[in-house]
Amino acid sequence: MSSELYSGFSDVAKQAMMQPQESMLEVKNKKNKLYIGIPKEVSFQENRIALTPLSIALLINNGHEVILESNAGQAANFKDKDYSDQGARIVYDTKSVYEANIIIKIAPPTLQEIEMMRPHQILISALQLSTLKADCLHALLLKKITALCFEHLRDEGGSLSVVRAMSEIVGATSILIAAEYLSNIFDGKGLMLGGITGVPPTEIVILGAGTVGEYAARTAISLGAEVKVFDPSIYKLRRLQNNIGSRVFTSVVQPIVLEKAITTCDVAIGAMRAEDGRSPCIVSESTVSRMKPNSVIIDVSIDQGGCFETSEITNHTHPIFRKYDVIHYCVPNIASRVARTATYSLTNIFTPILLDIGEKGGLKNVIWQNTGVRNAVYIYDGHLTSKYIGERFNIPCKDLDLLIVSRR
Repeated sequence: MSSELYSGFSDVAKQAMMQPQESMLEVKNKKNKLYIGIPKEVSFQENRIALTPLSIALLINNGHEVILESNAGQAANFKDKDYSDQGARIVYDTKSVYEANIIIKIAPPTLQEIEMMRPHQILISALQLSTLKADCLHALLLKKITALCFEHLRDEGGSLSVVRAMSEIVGATSILIAAEYLSNIFDGKGLMLGGITGVPPTEIVILGAGTVGEYAARTAISLGAEVKVFDPSIYKLRRLQNNIGSRVFTSVVQPIVLEKAITTCDVAIGAMRAEDGRSPCIVSESTVSRMKPNSVIIDVSIDQGGCFETSEITNHTHPIFRKYDVIHYCVPNIASRVARTATYSLTNIFTPILLDIGEKGGLKNVIWQNTGVRNAVYIYDGHLTSKYIGERFNIPCKDLDLLIVSRR
């Protein structure tokens, strides 16, 4: 009797094993439709725009919506028609742009622009720590904005992608500016930057062996100039030498050697940066006073105070001044001088990120999966996540990873 009972259980067990088994399936992120707003820049002489018409076409073809303020791309020579032909909606009312879920712009938002923003929006823009005001920061926190500063975006290799791209442009452009101011057209020496047969080449001194210094050196060498590069870091000098691929005069900052090079050169370019705070001022006023008449100084680091003691901020309308008969060019936003090229460079960085936000179901998922984007977040849903900004303005700071986990 008992054996018959157990045999029945055996049959039931066999049938159970033949039933379909439960399995774990990957849960994919639901795609998210983005509503992107691009306002016209109001900052002085900011000519760049975040996205080109073709990038907007790509976003719209992926199911997203883009609203653009009229003439937002005019300074970069992109017409409203260029954008509308690709599917963007053009509006003449600034406030309408700020109804979008994602606001992307170049310059940091002003207090008036923040007032037009809605709660819980996403803002992608520059931060510019040196000019950040407490009232703008508090206004963003109050509206529970999630804010990313594109200066801190990093690529797969860990490089600051936007900073490097703009530095490449600024480095090359600084040499072209020097060529202009050496010519007779701008009451310069009347020299051609470079050299021809039988004529000594132009001498250029570059302070700083970072990306700006490297691309300035590349451009100057290609034009035939004689280049000398100074930097406190042997590592940076060696890297510049290897990247350029040709022998160029390099030196650590030795005061006597530097002073001799500055007083005999035709062009001096200041491209030394500081991680935080002011750039190192390594050329004194007395050294500048002994430079050759009509020499040219281009201080790329002027937004951090400058490398030359005689430097003073100028703008694209009045870009130069003379001191000790030396031409000083101290415009902080050189990339806006070639706004169309800069825009193409920026859109190559921003467009994949926006597409990623849509594909992965929102910014939260992108932040969680992409450390390069996470590095750019300084406000998350109204909570300050940047330790440096918190210490500067005495505002409590929260850990971004914990904030994301608590909301997943």
